[in-house]
Amino acid sequence: MGVKALNVNDTKDYELYLEHVPGIIATDLTGTIMYLNQQCADYLGVDRELALGSKVYDVFPDTKMMENMGIDRPTIMFYHSFGIGISVHIPIMENGEKIGLLEYDVVQASEVLYELADNYTKFLDEELTNLRKEINQLRRTKYSIGNIIGKSPAILSLKEAIQRAARSDSTVVIFGETGTGKELVAQSIHDLSKRAKQNLIKINAANLPETLVESELFGYESGAFTGARKNGKKGKFELADKGTLFIDEINQMSLSVQPKLLRALQENEIERVGGENSITVDTRVIVTSNQDLRELVKKGKFRQDLFYRLHVIPVIVPPLRDRKEDIPALVEYFAQRYSEALGKTITEIDPKIYARLQQYNWPGNVRELQNVIERAIAFSKDNYLSAADIHLGNRKLVGPDMDSENPIETAKKKVEIEMIVEALKTCDGNKTEAAKLLKIPRPLLYQKIKRLGIVEPIT
Repeated sequence: MGVKALNVNDTKDYELYLEHVPGIIATDLTGTIMYLNQQCADYLGVDRELALGSKVYDVFPDTKMMENMGIDRPTIMFYHSFGIGISVHIPIMENGEKIGLLEYDVVQASEVLYELADNYTKFLDEELTNLRKEINQLRRTKYSIGNIIGKSPAILSLKEAIQRAARSDSTVVIFGETGTGKELVAQSIHDLSKRAKQNLIKINAANLPETLVESELFGYESGAFTGARKNGKKGKFELADKGTLFIDEINQMSLSVQPKLLRALQENEIERVGGENSITVDTRVIVTSNQDLRELVKKGKFRQDLFYRLHVIPVIVPPLRDRKEDIPALVEYFAQRYSEALGKTITEIDPKIYARLQQYNWPGNVRELQNVIERAIAFSKDNYLSAADIHLGNRKLVGPDMDSENPIETAKKKVEIEMIVEALKTCDGNKTEAAKLLKIPRPLLYQKIKRLGIVEPIT
């Protein structure tokens, strides 16, 4: 049996269409019903023929049609004996003038509305899940361990340390000078960990007044202090629940807050400011410090018990001066990055740049190199990045002053060589013991021996 074809010129076929649309009513501007389909008549429990020509309020007292006659409000909700309904209002226009209003129903019973709400909630949940996946993918793309540039022994050792730290759920403390990339290391650890799909929440202990650090970390209850939010506020520990809390510059945290941080780490519990109840949290903590915490403990500026609780997995980020062989790769990386950002096209880099940048000691580390290359790209005049485009402080990279190491660096290198040689002699060539004596990690000692060209003493 074939399918009946609908005839666009047959008004009966149009009526067939209209009869299948729920709740159609059409009125003129006075509210007189001009059209009513049978489905709507059955829904309202009225005789269709008697309803035609009647006022819409007499047939459907709950309608909002007359209220919407003069305004643009296309979707409305109404209450009826069947429950909550939702209708759509469409103006009827002729020669550019409004001559009436047509209404049809989207929902005619509460149970349909509830089902619609459930389906919409499921849809939003699915969209939220997909959005979280996209955000996590973006986070992994932006904060991947692959963004740590270099293949020097120091960087390979650092990447191994990151991977080891990521496999654990223990507290990590990252040591390194300013500008070495400690935050990138923290983000890489989180990104490789089992918590990667959860939040990574950051707080900088140095940027907050002492009076605010506690409330930022642990949150506060309503009325805890003047200006507190009416419903209180979650702290960073709660926001990072099931994820990672990254505390930057932990060495700047006030002594008054340190005991509460210690309790949170030991008990996995916090108390909001002004609160009386403990809140259980599952938060992994990663901290950074650009100062030796042991020295701060000796000076009474950092709690010893907190130091040991943080110092479970130490990760040391090497300074740029200890991995100068990575400078060419870093220059190329930053040159490409800032060429794209600044709308430039750098196709060639003067080879002299690499050698001469490796003569510099980089007190500001990778961040300083990054700024130097960004400035060079910004002021470059063509597709060729020359040594003349590079400025270190107030000096250009070209000139006789850059042909040899400055006297201060020469003296520092000489002292460093003498100390390492003396330590090796004292420890009979045992590098592990020599590293302990010098208070540096053993891998760093190996790197310094290689970089400084030290000939190990014969024992």
